[in-house]
Amino acid sequence: MPHSTLAPVFTGLRFGLHALLIGLAGFAVVRAFVVFSPVAAWALVVGVAFVGVYLAGAWAARSGRAAGSSGRRFAVVWVAALTLLWAVLTWLSPEGAYLVFPLFFLYLHVLPGSGGVAAIVVTTAFSILALGLHLGFSVGGVIGPLVGAGVALLIGLAYRALRREAEEREHLLTELIRTRQQLAETEREQGALAERARLAREIHDTVAQGLSSIQMLLRAAERDTPEPGAGYLKLARETAADSLSDTRQIIRELTPARLDDGLAAALRRLGQEQTDRASFPVEVTAEDLDLPMGTQTALLRIAQGAVSNAIRHAEATRIAVELAREDDAVSLVVRDNGQGFDVPSAVADSHEADSFGLHAMRERVEQLDGALAITSAPGDGTTITARLPLPTGSGAAS
Repeated sequence: MPHSTLAPVFTGLRFGLHALLIGLAGFAVVRAFVVFSPVAAWALVVGVAFVGVYLAGAWAARSGRAAGSSGRRFAVVWVAALTLLWAVLTWLSPEGAYLVFPLFFLYLHVLPGSGGVAAIVVTTAFSILALGLHLGFSVGGVIGPLVGAGVALLIGLAYRALRREAEEREHLLTELIRTRQQLAETEREQGALAERARLAREIHDTVAQGLSSIQMLLRAAERDTPEPGAGYLKLARETAADSLSDTRQIIRELTPARLDDGLAAALRRLGQEQTDRASFPVEVTAEDLDLPMGTQTALLRIAQGAVSNAIRHAEATRIAVELAREDDAVSLVVRDNGQGFDVPSAVADSHEADSFGLHAMRERVEQLDGALAITSAPGDGTTITARLPLPTGSGAAS
């Protein structure tokens, strides 16, 4: 978990478990020699084998050599071998029973589900039996392993919960970073498109209109001017016509390709593309309106976002897109029969990817002094209505 602030905690816990297990194994072996046990040599062999098997398994897990289904089988075999060596060591030296405490954590970490708990129960019973046979049965010899098992269970379960929460946080952080990157890319793209549309409008309203006026004036002057002046005027008019043609080509290149034939045609293409992709109807009813490029671009992007959300998230089986003129405004309505959502909650949860789309739609509309209305409820589908004011002189395309 490279982004998790809890990574040092988990690393410290792992190294602490390693040190505790190796230290207790060494203590059991040294204790056998201190009391001059006749099986001290055997305790040394078993203790070294135990530590060696433990370190080999820990290294394999750490290096990633034990992964996938084969890794799970390896972990079970590894834990079984450790348990067998521990049982032999405990039988040879009663101090080996102390090793059961770090083994508890190993069981909970390695064995899935209830397997870890079952292993703890079995090893606790064995520890009580081994201590009783070596030192005699007593209340302390029974209570000690039981208390250790209970504490290990609580700590192990807490560790699992902490690790699960850390993984969830890491997943959310990864999703947030990816969503922010996508949003930044979308905003850059939208900014570039908006700037291209603005330049196209400015060039159309200034240079193109000026060249068109110059061409008409030169044509009128050409009719009333005798030669050789008329020839110069004709050359100037043709030059202005060529410049006007080049200017219009620049405007077309700055205009979004989907809007070459107007917003209505772009919405129909969008409906057909999404119908083919989603395998259910996306019906488009659109009037051919003469709209500014900025308005067309905004409404097209809103329609794309709304249809995409309905397909990906709403589980809709029918989507309708309507574009129409309303007095001094143009309205775009996207309806679906999907599962719907709670609008206030979606708007409030600004970290959700869907909410970024809703915010982007609202910002587009507000930048053009329009209004966005979202009507939805769980199970009742969703209706998104974008209403933008029309500039003076806009209307149906001829």
